[in-house]
Amino acid sequence: MYSIIKIFLISIFVISFTACGSNKHEGKAGTKSEETVGEKHDEAAQTIATLTPEQIKAVGITMGNVENKSLTATIKANGALRVPNNNKANATSLYGGVIKELKVQMGDYVRKGQVIATIENPQFIQLQEEFITLGSRITLAEQEMQRQQALNEGSAGALKNLQSATAELNSLRTRKASLHKQIQLMGINPVSVNANNLRSALFVTSPINGTVSNEFAKIGSYVDVSSPVVEIVDNRLLHLDLQVFERDLSSIKVNQVVNFAITNNPTITYTAKVYNIGSSFENESKTVAVHCNVTGNKDGLIDGMNITGMISVDDATVPAVPDAAIVEADGKYYIFIHTDKPPKETEEKHQHKEGEKHDHVAENKTHNKRINFEKVEIAKGVSELGYTAITPVTTIPKDAKIVTKGAFFINAKLSNAGGHEH
Repeated sequence: MYSIIKIFLISIFVISFTACGSNKHEGKAGTKSEETVGEKHDEAAQTIATLTPEQIKAVGITMGNVENKSLTATIKANGALRVPNNNKANATSLYGGVIKELKVQMGDYVRKGQVIATIENPQFIQLQEEFITLGSRITLAEQEMQRQQALNEGSAGALKNLQSATAELNSLRTRKASLHKQIQLMGINPVSVNANNLRSALFVTSPINGTVSNEFAKIGSYVDVSSPVVEIVDNRLLHLDLQVFERDLSSIKVNQVVNFAITNNPTITYTAKVYNIGSSFENESKTVAVHCNVTGNKDGLIDGMNITGMISVDDATVPAVPDAAIVEADGKYYIFIHTDKPPKETEEKHQHKEGEKHDHVAENKTHNKRINFEKVEIAKGVSELGYTAITPVTTIPKDAKIVTKGAFFINAKLSNAGGHEH
């Protein structure tokens, strides 16, 4: 019995000793792991990228200097092209009729007075017929009035008959004057109207110079004064209506220059000049309409196009770089400059196994051929004509060479390396 108890106590002692050793080892391992993680997080991010001449040539990286550019502070605004209503017109007929012929199509340029369409109506012949017959009736009425005057002077006729003849003559003359004007409005010369050249068709002409922007009628359709045949727009007098927010309104002045581009084709830039600033808000958008005259080239611009405009506010000479020289990362902006600083290297890069040969001469030659670029944070300013004003967060050496093309590739290489250059 004593032997069994002794064996049992020895077993408990051995188990306890083993557990203590295991905990001690785990504690050491955990400390080492925490130290490794701490070292990993304490390591600063890599800001220098190294490229070979072959890589620079393949990607097409170019370098230049920070330039002093006269850039204009601008306000961005959206808007649309508009033609004032006094430069738009509908070609209509003052008399109802059926379209016999259409002489224009969408997009055609027409001049004032040019024939747009012809319409037919038997009523046109009736008006001309009445105009011709009125001449004979007026002649007869004049003769009757002269006869009644003679009778009245000889006391052989009644005054009432003379008055009736005079009224009839005046009525016929009034009707003829009315028909004369109506026929003129129909586009027919009343002097030329006779029984041999009665016209059943009338011309619809353009009231202004411009481009046909819409067609409302077709051959065989009935039109009248309330039914326009086509719409004509004079795009030479295009206006630009910009919607400017309240916060920017104080910076807008008459005669300021506006550079704008069509939303669907931003590669071509057009110019305009502010001539009027609205005095009320547009609906509930909290924007005010700024009206501009389009100047210079107007090719390709038509009424209703949506545009994006940049209103020039003030000129200033500032340090600037090409737009392609700036890269964005984590909400910040950077440029790359050529530097002689070496990249931060890890210890593993220069650790070698015991007995391993290492050619330092060859390694130095390889490093001498490489070119280093340092990533420098900047603040962006205004952008114009492919250049952007910059303000470096840290001092950039004078006459430093910056990457003007290919900065995106260098930034990607730096990011893919995970902050290390191996």
